[in-house]
Amino acid sequence: MDTTLQTTDSEALTSDASTDPIGTSAAQGRSAVLEELILQDPGQFRVLTGDRPTGRLHLGHYFGTLHNRMRLQNLGVETFVIIADYQVLTDRDIADNLTEYVEELVLDYLAIGVDPARSTIFTHSAVPALNQLMLPFLSLVSVSELNRNPTVKDEIAHSRQSAVSGLMFTYPVHQAADILFCKANLVPVGQDQLPHLEITRTVARRFNERYGNGTPVFPRPDALLSNAPLLLGMDGTKMSKSRGNAITLAADADETARLIKGAKTDSERFITYDPVTRPEVSSLLLLTALCQNRAPEQIAAEIGSAGAAALKRTVTEAVNEFLAPIRARRTELAQDRTHLRRVLREGNERANAVADATLAEVRTAMNSHY
Repeated sequence: MDTTLQTTDSEALTSDASTDPIGTSAAQGRSAVLEELILQDPGQFRVLTGDRPTGRLHLGHYFGTLHNRMRLQNLGVETFVIIADYQVLTDRDIADNLTEYVEELVLDYLAIGVDPARSTIFTHSAVPALNQLMLPFLSLVSVSELNRNPTVKDEIAHSRQSAVSGLMFTYPVHQAADILFCKANLVPVGQDQLPHLEITRTVARRFNERYGNGTPVFPRPDALLSNAPLLLGMDGTKMSKSRGNAITLAADADETARLIKGAKTDSERFITYDPVTRPEVSSLLLLTALCQNRAPEQIAAEIGSAGAAALKRTVTEAVNEFLAPIRARRTELAQDRTHLRRVLREGNERANAVADATLAEVRTAMNSHY
């Protein structure tokens, strides 16, 4: 895989720290360039993406990340999809039901069209060599650097744990191992994940400088920022599995109708698309627009003075029509749990082969073959 397109750290992920401390503007500019390069030659890229198995995926996930993964896969970009089961061990409720959550995640992936022949689906816990990379990587990052990571701070702040575990604190380095084990050079992320990726790039650079002997062992992966829309939950707050305000991909038509019927709107009868002053109404319009591949302003104009009830009927019809084939496929797949385990087993085998080769290369570079 050609990795010569990689930029320097400063080119891709830094900018004026006073106005853009995590390099968002620079990453957005780089993403536009990357999109052109992907269209020209998708074969020069390898993507690492994935999710923590904390429950069924919802429409926010679909339009925020899943749709983009499918686009890259279908363009011909080699894709690795990690189910980060080790990274939910800090939550006892989830850890006690890991098998169920992992299988539900695989179901969601396959139902939306992730193709195991083109995308490698695998779990953290099944790839020992990947996790072994974390030890040398930790030696390349200081405690103060981890402590400054804003994403870690946010996760710790919102954690339900009484104390911060070492696993949570070192999460960015574990993520570096996730990305670098397969030498991914492209990582689709949201803006809030840029600090994590910056640590990955730092780890790759420091490893190459310390052990590479002039020949880089790891690429420094680029962030691919998407223009993912922000969809609010049905209660008007951030869409989240834990808040119970999201429409999951597995929800049936009746449950979807019930959730949308209870969605928060406002007292103004005339429907307009105005995300700043009417965020709840605008989020429902945007959801409809995404499902129908139309402009939210057009949908608002069609509803006009018919009010919130008409808006909710329109949203319900659009969402149920959009999800119908995904739900049908998911129901069919759920009947054969053996197939789900086979998909994981084969993905784990492919991931292990890649990880073993990378770890062997790391050992050679570190002169630690005994």
